[in-house]
Formats: sequence, structure tokens, C-alpha cells
Amino acid sequence: MDAEIQVLKRSIDRTPSRCAALRALIRSPDLEFIMEAHNGLSARIVAEAGFKGIWASGLALSAQFGVRDNNEASWTQVVDMLEFMGDAVDIPILLDGDTGYGNFNNMRRLVRKLEQRGIAGVCIEDKVFPKTNSFIDGEHQPLADPDEFCGKIKAAKDTQEDDDFCVVARTEALIAGWGMDEALRRAEAYHRAGADAILIHSKQSRATQVVQFARAWGGRCPLVIVPTKYYSTPTEVFRTAGISLVIWANHMIRSAISAMAQTARQVHQEQTLASIEDRIAPVSEIFRLQGADELAAAERRYLRGRQRVGAVVLAATRGAGLEDMTRDRPKVMLPVAGVPLLHRLMGDLKSQGVNDLTVVAGYRPEAIDAPGVRVVENPDHEHSGELASLACARDALVGDTIVTYGDLLFRRHVLRDLLDNPGDLVAVVDSAPSASPTELARDAADCSQPDDLGLFEQRVNLLRIRERRAPATDPPHGRWIGLLLVRETARRAFLDALDTLATREDFDSLGMPDLLNDLIEAGQRIDVHYIHGHWLDVNTMEDLGRAHGFASGQPR
Repeated sequence: MDAEIQVLKRSIDRTPSRCAALRALIRSPDLEFIMEAHNGLSARIVAEAGFKGIWASGLALSAQFGVRDNNEASWTQVVDMLEFMGDAVDIPILLDGDTGYGNFNNMRRLVRKLEQRGIAGVCIEDKVFPKTNSFIDGEHQPLADPDEFCGKIKAAKDTQEDDDFCVVARTEALIAGWGMDEALRRAEAYHRAGADAILIHSKQSRATQVVQFARAWGGRCPLVIVPTKYYSTPTEVFRTAGISLVIWANHMIRSAISAMAQTARQVHQEQTLASIEDRIAPVSEIFRLQGADELAAAERRYLRGRQRVGAVVLAATRGAGLEDMTRDRPKVMLPVAGVPLLHRLMGDLKSQGVNDLTVVAGYRPEAIDAPGVRVVENPDHEHSGELASLACARDALVGDTIVTYGDLLFRRHVLRDLLDNPGDLVAVVDSAPSASPTELARDAADCSQPDDLGLFEQRVNLLRIRERRAPATDPPHGRWIGLLLVRETARRAFLDALDTLATREDFDSLGMPDLLNDLIEAGQRIDVHYIHGHWLDVNTMEDLGRAHGFASGQPR
């Protein structure tokens, strides 16, 4: 174990930090590009697009808070958002840190907090706090004293703990109309104070100023530009001028505003979603960007006791013997004490954390009213049985899955205890005596041991489920009630057995007992979870009458 830890430590030591990755971008001999992002979602989109780094734009961060780019969003609010962004991506983030949010002391605290959150660098501008966006009357905005600004740079460099943390100094001299000489003078002072790069900013529609600055600068340290205003300049011009890094500074937030405004107007005018649904991202794309698959995998790894569980409910039949009540609905929609059978079953499943429900409908599928439940249809339900219905929901057998008949009522502890059973395949068997001693009950179960009714869990396995209403020779150990747990670990064997049976000519006549018996004959262990009453199924008018009492809390 110690050797493994040392190998892991050496691997981590060799992995470049985000700070080192940003420094490599800034110092790259090639022209590099980073893109604006303003929250975790946009950061992930930028990273997936292929960018090597992110510009956490002050303008965009302010805008997503709905406030002006005048330091109206506090630096702590900005840092909190950066934490979400840093958690969402592995690429480095360079913060647009405005003026450093105060004097040298504020700058020191900012750098400490950025490093704690894995932010790779900060860019500060030589204006007075609180700042105003450069493109709003920029020529009338005062600039900071160069010596005071150099003190902020030195304070930042002295505070950083990662040697590769980058401080980019941005001069607004050209924006403020102070001229090229002043821009060069300030840039040189900032370079000498320890800045890792200089950002030269211009609001002209042509790149003439920044190209002139780059030529005069002569590569003394890396040069960064923000071509928001001179966007039509060919990128090759920047390469020829020796620019190190181009920041696409606000285009994610601007594109989001355009798309959201168009959608809002259209939905407001049309009062329907029909015309916009096909041109916006599906909800599943949000889940993907949020990392829903990773969480599901983590749940499977760590929530072993109560991991995510789904259910397949076989509910395709009309109900023989109940025809007078099922002209317009399947049996599972019959009311029991005012609540449909299916709704009671759904409530029992959801109460134990079984939330991914798939119902296999057949007879009158349009009458299946089950909000939040996936409904699939067995189109040949009149001429096929339970296994044909199960095959219609084959893709729902993912992870741990409950397979159940749709006409069951049971006390919730039955499902709770079933989910706690450690077996890979577990069948619920009622060991209570049959009401018909001369005949075997439906789905009679032979097990390796009888139910000892003890306080401690037995480890019993299912040997066979006999044909329904077979003559009684040897008394069975109980009755399988139509409730089965299929763990992820047994999923492959379960599906293989279903697929094998599907090749038989008589497949449409087969039921769940045939599948269980086939698994047992193939050597698959099926554990038995014994219960003693506390359930019933609804097959006759007499059953339906008993179900009303059961649902009202009366004993079976």
C-alpha cells in the first residue's frame, strides 16, 4: 500500500498545476486564445469547445448577477462564483480582477483566496477603485498612480504561494487617451514590478494602436490583448505583431443574452413551447453538463445499502373475471379505497426510494395515468404473456431493478426488507398457509428450507416455481407473490435468460415463473425473502373487496 501511495504521489507531483498551465499559455511561442465564462455551466462549455483556458470576465460576472460593471458585485461574490467555475473544469482560469478591489492589502487577500480555489491568475487594471467599464466614457476615467499600482503588483507576487500563479497588469492609458508614450512607460514600470504579462487595451475599431504598442514593446514580456472592438482584424495580424495571448472577453454572456431574449419574446407572444423546443438544448444536455452520469456512477459505487433502484411494473392485462369493471381501463387502474391500484404501488415504491418507474401497458394503454412514470406498450398483449411484456421494457433493467406484477398490494416493510436483502436475485415468497389446502396456490414455491419464522435472517434459495394450480403432492414452502429484486450484479444473467427464452416458439405463452426456473436450471442462485402475509393480489371481485379492507389498514 505504501508503494502505491508513493507512485500516486509521484504522479501528482508530475501533473502540472493550473497555474503552470496558464503560465505555459502566456509564454507559448504560438499565439494562444482563452474564452470568457461567467459561471460553472459556461466554463464547462468553454472547456468542451477545446479552449485551453478561461477568462473570468468582470463584465460577464457582473452581468450574470444582474448588476453593473462598477464593482457592484463584491469581490467575495466573485470569488464564490469562481469556486463553482474551478470545480467545473480542469483548465486554468484567469480572473479579470478589476483594480484588485482596493489597495495593496485587498490585493494580498484576493490572491490568497484565488489560490485556495485553484484559480491560476489575476489581471488587474490601473484605474481607481471602484472602477467603471472601459467602454463607458473611458477617456474621462482617472488612472491610478503608477507607483501605487506597482505596489499592488509587488504585493500580489509576494503573497502567491504557487510560483506559477500569474499576475497580468493591464494598462488603460490608451483607453483614457493618455497616448502611446504613457502606455509604454506604465507597462515598463509594471513589468519591472513583477507582472508576468502586460495587457494593452484599446477601444479603437482597428488594431493600429495595439500593433504599434507591440512593435515598440519589443517582446520584453508576454503581451495580452482583448480585441472586442477591433474584432474584424485578421488573427494573423496578431501573430505577426508578436502577441502572446488573445482574450475573447464577453462573447459567451452576449450570445446567451441574445438566445434568452429571443426565446422569452417568442414564448410570451405565442403562449406555447411547441415552436421553440426543437431549437433549444434538451434538458438532458443540462444534466450532462452538470455531470449527472458521474453522480449516478458514484451512487452505484458508494451507496451500496440503498443505491439508486428502478422498477418495472407488468400491467398489460385487462383482468380475467373483472371484465365488468375494466371496459375502459386496465386492471391496474381499478380504484382501491378511492386510489387506483397502480398509484398505490407507485407510492409504495417511491416511499422506499425506487423512483425510476417503467410501466408495461397493453389493454387500454391510454388509460394509464401515471405522472412521472415511463409507460411502454406491449402491442401484442392479447396473445402474449408476462415475459413478452417484460421484454418490452428490457432497456429499463439498468442497475438494481424491482420487477413486479401491477396488481399487488403489500405493506411497505415488505419492499423495505427486500431492498435490504444482500442477494443478487431475490424472490419474495409468502410462507403463510394456502387458503386452498387441496390445491397448490398459484406460483407455488419450493425452497431449500422452510420459513423458520425466526428473528434472524435465513439464507434460503429458490428451487422451483411449480405450474399454477398443479395437483398437490408435496406441500410447497410458500407462494411467490410476483415481486422480484434483480441486482446489477445479476442483470447480465437475467437478461441472457430472457433473451434465450425469447428464441423459443412458445415464448408468447411464458410467464415470470418460466424465467425464474430457467435461471435456476442454469445454475443461477435466487435467494428467497420470506414474508408471512401482509400482501394480496387482485384477480377477482372477491379480491377487490378484500383489497379495500387491506388498503384501509385492516389485516389480510
